[in-house]
Amino acid sequence: MKKLILSAAIVLGTLSMQAGNTYVKSVAIQSETTQDEYKEVDAVPAAIKTALDNAYPGVKLEKAYVNDKKEYKIEIIVREEKSTVYTDAKGNILKK
Repeated sequence: MKKLILSAAIVLGTLSMQAGNTYVKSVAIQSETTQDEYKEVDAVPAAIKTALDNAYPGVKLEKAYVNDKKEYKIEIIVREEKSTVYTDAKGNILKK
């Protein structure tokens, strides 16, 4: 009986040593993207409106910005979800 109790104590003791605390070190990476300065505009060219209507049916334009390269940053709402789209003056959607 003593051997059984002693064996159980040894087994439980070794299991509790393996169940120690595990420390996870997390690293946060911060990245910066540089972009050309955009200035808010009141109206966008008709080509951009047409391109957005074709690409996103039911789109609503919230705000529009333009930079020195005549690239447009347009904040839109499609099906109640906000998105940002980049286009050129001809209505071509740019990928950035």
